[in-house]
Amino acid sequence: MADLDDLREGSRFGIGTPVESQSFHIKGADNLPWGMKDRLNRIFNSKTGKSVMLAFDHGFIMGPTSGLERIDLNIVPLIEYADCLMCARGILRSSVPATANKPICLRSDAGTSILTELNDNVLIDIEDAIRMNVSAMAVMLAIGDPKMEATTIANLYKAVDQGTRYGIPVMGVTAVGKDMARDARYFGLASRICAENGANIVKTYYCDGFENVVAACPVPIVIAGGKKLPEFEALELCYKAINDGAAGVDMGRNVFQSEDPIAMIQAVHAVVHNGLTPQQGIEMFNDLKK
Repeated sequence: MADLDDLREGSRFGIGTPVESQSFHIKGADNLPWGMKDRLNRIFNSKTGKSVMLAFDHGFIMGPTSGLERIDLNIVPLIEYADCLMCARGILRSSVPATANKPICLRSDAGTSILTELNDNVLIDIEDAIRMNVSAMAVMLAIGDPKMEATTIANLYKAVDQGTRYGIPVMGVTAVGKDMARDARYFGLASRICAENGANIVKTYYCDGFENVVAACPVPIVIAGGKKLPEFEALELCYKAINDGAAGVDMGRNVFQSEDPIAMIQAVHAVVHNGLTPQQGIEMFNDLKK
């Protein structure tokens, strides 16, 4: 109990000094509860408002694909250079050190590896996300196919309901199947649907007219890296996306399949947070490359 013998009357009330407005640095988050803001702040750097997310959830449908054969050897050394990690719960428990002290965006839906990752997707129990102290839950959204759209929107809606109850943000991840368009109209529609259904972050792909996709989405957008590109092209993708309004990148194969993944993630980080041009980024990559 506090000692009451020398309790002094308060005198520093700052009379005449108005309370500063505490506008939050993350798009669309001003009116969220404190816990939500705290988790989002772990993901997005408070100085730049940006994030470099390292995605290695591919194995949940693809198995030990190139670069993900050994998480302990190929991914763990990259963790210190990422702002946030995106992975599935089994890998988080088995392979990501609890001492990493990085926010986790947990892959929170699951599907089959047959034909498409969107077959009969189901949502994990919110209690699993709570037990693992995650900072966000990632849920796929696919539009255009009646069955997939109904299933994935239901998953997103349920995740948002549960996340709101427990203060955990949700990232809506827009899917791109073989027959789905890859243009600003599709990504703009999918991103807006994610946000309208309560997603706090949207992950989508860069495209022509991307600035319109960002402008029409009331929450932060991070871009997916997609297929493996040459290092310069991947850095150029990051640069264009950030310049067009993206709040970050969620890179996977363009980092862990790089000829030097540690050098690559540092170069990506510098482009996103420090404003390096693609040319400066590739020079940094070459300087750091072993």
